[in-house]
Amino acid sequence: MLDNQASPRVFRYRLLLAPAFLFACCAITWVRGGAQPNEGPERTKTGIDVLEEQHFAALRRKRVGLITNQTGVDAKGRRTIDVLAHAEGVKLVAVFSPEHGVAGKVEDTGVVNSLDSTTGLPIYSLYGETRRPTQQMLANVDALVFDIQDAGVRFYTYITTMGYAMEEAAKRHIGVFVLDRPNPLGGEVIEGPMLDQDRLSFVGYFPMPVRYAMTIGELAQMFNAENKIGADLHIIAMDDWHRSEIFADTGLKWIPPSPNLRTLDETFLYPGIEPLQAGGVSVGRGTIKAFEFVGAPWLEPSAEFAGELEGRQLPGVRFFAAGIIPLGGPYAGQMCHGAFVFVTDPAIFRSARLGIELADALHRMFPAKFDLDKTIFLFGSRSTIQRIKRNDKPANIIADWAPDLEKFHVMRQKYLLYH
Repeated sequence: MLDNQASPRVFRYRLLLAPAFLFACCAITWVRGGAQPNEGPERTKTGIDVLEEQHFAALRRKRVGLITNQTGVDAKGRRTIDVLAHAEGVKLVAVFSPEHGVAGKVEDTGVVNSLDSTTGLPIYSLYGETRRPTQQMLANVDALVFDIQDAGVRFYTYITTMGYAMEEAAKRHIGVFVLDRPNPLGGEVIEGPMLDQDRLSFVGYFPMPVRYAMTIGELAQMFNAENKIGADLHIIAMDDWHRSEIFADTGLKWIPPSPNLRTLDETFLYPGIEPLQAGGVSVGRGTIKAFEFVGAPWLEPSAEFAGELEGRQLPGVRFFAAGIIPLGGPYAGQMCHGAFVFVTDPAIFRSARLGIELADALHRMFPAKFDLDKTIFLFGSRSTIQRIKRNDKPANIIADWAPDLEKFHVMRQKYLLYH
């Protein structure tokens, strides 16, 4: 489990752990059945597959601009770029890339404009000098198509890229077509603090909780109506996806949407662990355990920290003391002590609760080292941070999210496409 997904680059980091921990890792893998998202026949048909079945009727006689990355592929593994470039009656004229680039290999730096080596089409970056498609980029576009696998998390920037593109398309009366894909975290669990109204940004396009349990197509409908964008919006819905399904249930191949979300375990942990990095801890970037570790050079003794977390008995997750040398993020190249985090049961695991419990533990145990205030950048809730600082119990903080989450639940019902 520790190295079966490693790349040559990954073997450059050090991992220090006891034999008992190794045994625990193996035991967890066995209990979970060694679950892999690619087992079984493909069943869910994504928007691009449905569009192909419809012989591209929605895009006939249109000049198309495509917002996509490496996750934009059909059931045969063909890039949506190539599928649309060869679709009869469709003229693909431009490609637009989000954060991490069209191939998904760029780390946390800007993406530059380029050319697609296969089609020769221009690739315009929406994560560089501009984060919105400009008049020049859209000059020859009649239809703007969006096909990207989302992570199901409020602060993941692909949904903001979609929102900005919808706004610019609406100004120019350009139709928007979203090729829908599953929410990898499922379509039922809503959790986390609501984003404060005054904290809208590129990592917070819309006031909603950290986990919103909607597909990218459903989000597009909500953004369009609630933000009064007025886009000529069309959703190419999936076939055979149900709200109770996480990505592992779809039969689809998991393609990492960004360099550090290589596995579904990482994707489930990401909503709770990523906000902590701003507070001054490593989350394992650059290793095979990105978002499955929390630590720092000053976080000692790690056994006490892991024991504190285990003692909280959070459902569906376990903690083990360990140390690593991360290759990216804070403390890159330095030994970090802390805890590995393992999801044992995604059905009962709650990532936002994990994030609040971790923030609380770090604040209580290392108040002079962990900068809780900076975690608001992604947690997005001033009241939540203030209550952690007052040492309110995490269970009480989480319980008090309920009224706002219920309001969001009722509002989102209008835009759901699947049962």
